[in-house]
Amino acid sequence: MRTSVPVRKAAVGFGADLVPLGEPCPGGVAWLLPLALEAVAAGFPSPAADYVDASIDLNVELVPHPSATFFLRVEGDAMAAAGICHGDLLVVDRSVTPRGGSTVVVAHGGQLLLRRLEGRAPRWRLVASDPAVAPLVLSGDDPHLLIWGVVRHAVHHLLPGHRPRHHQKP
Repeated sequence: MRTSVPVRKAAVGFGADLVPLGEPCPGGVAWLLPLALEAVAAGFPSPAADYVDASIDLNVELVPHPSATFFLRVEGDAMAAAGICHGDLLVVDRSVTPRGGSTVVVAHGGQLLLRRLEGRAPRWRLVASDPAVAPLVLSGDDPHLLIWGVVRHAVHHLLPGHRPRHHQKP
């Protein structure tokens, strides 16, 4: 049974300024994208269907709690073995209670860290997928450590030579 860890909510802006990653939908209208009826086979190939089942709104699919969600770009490869690489876009939800096994964003010592939460209360640890990075043992009274949120999704670019767009602060 997984036990959840208490979360101290950080004020937005601690350790980093949040800036928009792109323009909002024009006029607040949702962008519906086609969703194929047939699932893609990741094992033995199967024939694909030639029609679309429905449309999906990625905001609905990826951001179930808009007022508690923010996006971050990954910098570094400490979580690459877990499939989260430099330049990936994270969807982080502050309304989700972190549990053992959750990938979390924490503010520690004035910077944001991406780690997997392991263990159980009161001996929680933040662990990188890179074994060369030492785990961080959590202490409930550490004023320099705040769990910002749980990573819901990581958008990973697969095109060779793709460089994520970096946005300047306004």
